[in-house]
Amino acid sequence: MNPSTFRLISIDLDETVWPCKPVIEAAEQALYAWLSRNAPRLIESHDVLTMRTHRRELMRRQPGIAHDVSSVRRASLRELLAECGYAESLADEAMAVFMANRNRVEPFVDAVPGLWPLRQRYCLVSVTNGNSDPEQTPLKGIFHYSLTAADVGAAKPEPALFEMAMALADAAPAETLHVGDDPWVDVEAARRIGLTAIWVNRAARPWPVELQPPAAEIPDLIQLQTWLTEKRGGL
Repeated sequence: MNPSTFRLISIDLDETVWPCKPVIEAAEQALYAWLSRNAPRLIESHDVLTMRTHRRELMRRQPGIAHDVSSVRRASLRELLAECGYAESLADEAMAVFMANRNRVEPFVDAVPGLWPLRQRYCLVSVTNGNSDPEQTPLKGIFHYSLTAADVGAAKPEPALFEMAMALADAAPAETLHVGDDPWVDVEAARRIGLTAIWVNRAARPWPVELQPPAAEIPDLIQLQTWLTEKRGGL
């Protein structure tokens, strides 16, 4: 590992750059409110939890789209709407409502000041298994590229997201640093293909004993700057 050779920093989004659970819950509540006005028969049969169960069942039935959370949600809505006598096309309107709210994220306070200075020296690429669009959030303009599992056809820990990020940045594994919150899906998955990986541990969780430690453990993204500065002698 030689931080002075890094050209690319790939960065996970959910729970690394912003909290995920609150925004998903708010988006699902907004969707449910919209459905109550536009598809009341569906609401008579389903609540948020049973709709979530339906999506999980659909992923088992259609594993080919399981990596694409938007396609899963849209397909589930189409099925549920059709069962209740509504046009399947209503699912597209429902998805527009969900996505508008899905992108109403509130980044961690360290996200923008932690990442913005890095853009000047490194190629920054967001890589997520989710479906958020950083350009529709307060992080607009920070990432040079933003990739989702749907874009590359596979979710982490499969290597496709990392590989596409490296292709876009014309960077080799030895020139790539990955930053994420999940020990397995981020850190171990990245290391498996030769990347250096840093663990963002905001909640002071214990590192899994069965894994080798990450290159570094940091509590926030300001400390990512600090780590890079210390390792290479300045940004």
